[in-house]
Amino acid sequence: MIAGRAAGPQAFALVVFLGLSFGAAALGGVFTGRSVLDWYPTIAKPSWTPPSGVIGLAWTILYPTIGVTGWLIWRAGPSRAATLALACWGAQILLNAAWSGLFFGLRSPGAGVVGIVLLALAIAATIAASWRVAPVAALLFVPYLGWVTFAGALNAAIWRLNA
Repeated sequence: MIAGRAAGPQAFALVVFLGLSFGAAALGGVFTGRSVLDWYPTIAKPSWTPPSGVIGLAWTILYPTIGVTGWLIWRAGPSRAATLALACWGAQILLNAAWSGLFFGLRSPGAGVVGIVLLALAIAATIAASWRVAPVAALLFVPYLGWVTFAGALNAAIWRLNA
């Protein structure tokens, strides 16, 4: 046993969680693809908007971390606390993909604000719930919450500038 789960399924479970995380990234990319070329460049953005390369780098670091976090929670072993933490993790991964659909797919910064607030709450809930079963997982989500909080402020500023 490794941290509550048999060693055999450890690698498979890690691949599954990374796959879920990269799947959310890919789905977000589907929504983002065209809009980032023909809509996003035309809307007003605040002066503190980071360059697209910085945004891409942040997500390149965060998506594997999101997957590893889910895996760390899973491997803590079956318990009510772990089930709650995994449910919160699942909610945030769905909301992560949904935000791209709301902001870029619908081209709606207002809907994006709603989505990103829900995403930040789901990330915070994952941190709180996973702290009891996998403190390292909780700590790994802190930069993610920081980035999404920044992205939420950016989303809100874009909404105000384009309302």
